Amino acid sequence: MSEQKPAQSKVTMILLALFLGNLGIHRLMMGYSNWWLQLITLGGCGIWSLIDLIRIITGSMKMADGRDLIG
Repeated sequence: MSEQKPAQSKVTMILLALFLGNLGIHRLMMGYSNWWLQLITLGGCGIWSLIDLIRIITGSMKMADGRDLIG
């Protein structure tokens, strides 16, 4: 059984998505296994990372296991 990642701070994830969104670092820290797709496509040319940023701000993007972000 794999170890569960700790829930991340919403503010931290917003900052990561804003500044390093094209690398998919926010998805890696949230436990998503497809983070590397953003890395090789540079965040879907910025579109995918912008969508992720909006989803984190609105609260619709959760941790990969379904938990809410903290704060």
